[in-house]
Amino acid sequence: MPALASHRKPRTRVRTTAPALGITTAAFASVGLLAQTAGAAPAAPTAPKPTVEEVQKKVDDLYRQAGTATQKYNLAKEKTEQQRKSVDGLLDAVAKRTERLNEARRKLGNYAAAQYRSGSVTPTAALLLADSPQAYFDQNRLMDRMTERQKTDVTDFEQQQAAASQKRAEATRSLETLTESQASLKASKQDVQRKLGEARELLSRLTAEEKARLAELEKKREAEARRKAEAKAEAERKRQQEEAQKAESETDTDTATDTGTGTGTAPGSGTGTAPGSGTGTGTGAGSTDAYAVKAEKVLAFARAQIGKPYVWGAAGPSSYDCSGLTQGAWKAAGVALPRTTWDQVNVGTRVATDNLRPGDLVFFYDDISHVGIYIGGGKMIHAPKPGAYVREESVYYMPIYGSVRPA
Repeated sequence: MPALASHRKPRTRVRTTAPALGITTAAFASVGLLAQTAGAAPAAPTAPKPTVEEVQKKVDDLYRQAGTATQKYNLAKEKTEQQRKSVDGLLDAVAKRTERLNEARRKLGNYAAAQYRSGSVTPTAALLLADSPQAYFDQNRLMDRMTERQKTDVTDFEQQQAAASQKRAEATRSLETLTESQASLKASKQDVQRKLGEARELLSRLTAEEKARLAELEKKREAEARRKAEAKAEAERKRQQEEAQKAESETDTDTATDTGTGTGTAPGSGTGTAPGSGTGTGTGAGSTDAYAVKAEKVLAFARAQIGKPYVWGAAGPSSYDCSGLTQGAWKAAGVALPRTTWDQVNVGTRVATDNLRPGDLVFFYDDISHVGIYIGGGKMIHAPKPGAYVREESVYYMPIYGSVRPA
């Protein structure tokens, strides 16, 4: 039997060409990227690297700011210590007042117990349960029944109670002030550490060549300061010579006039009319000598500290900051100076730079954040800055604010 023909229509195969999806997507992405690039703002220019001179100025400024923060720290620390002592004293006073209050309460308790044992419950017993003894005793009926001794004891109880409450309130306020002082102390400490950290960061970025350049700049500044100190030393020598010559001349004049003051038969006896003979010489010599003695002790102490490290907030004996050194030096001479440069500058007598004497305190910068001890010849001993040691240096190394003679 012959095979039947198929009635299905033959399927026509149509071949379609798919677009290159990867290439097309990449193309669109490229166009988008180009559009973004074209529309984007130009990148901010990189800040130029600071010069060595700029770094030096910035580091010096940071060290000065750290010095200021150190004085704030010293002030906060001093206040904190004072406040802590005040709190301790008040707490002791509260304890004593409380003991007196308890003693007064015991006396009243004894009265109540005695009356209870006698079988009568008197208003005295009720007094102990009252909120306010004074309010209860305002009733004249009760006051009339009490003995004079009981009245005295009740009055004492009320006074002790009031005094104890007052002391507790004072202690509470003092504790609040102490907390504020401690917060200020912490903030000052963080400020010092931040300034010193910034200075270290700036110096760490310098190349070896830049560090060498910075060292050279420091040498030039030190040389200029030494030159000014030498000029001052020469001026001091001339002034001392002139003063010595003047004193010698006055001594000769006094000796000559003294020969004409007699009234007997000695040769050259006159009528004693020579003007000013033997008067006016040596004015202030006693105080000058006393200051010189103290200054010697100050300088001896300061020289013994040379080579010890600067540590901010330190006041010896192994390390110092600037005002800690000056405080310790004058303490060795029997003179108590306050802790900070801001307070030390107000002690004693102001003196001009041209009239400085050994032992005087020289202050620096407009904010009075540094101090040194003048030793003569335009030089001082001071604790300079972090990373340095107590040393001698020209007073012209930093801008001078002013000077004082502490005693």
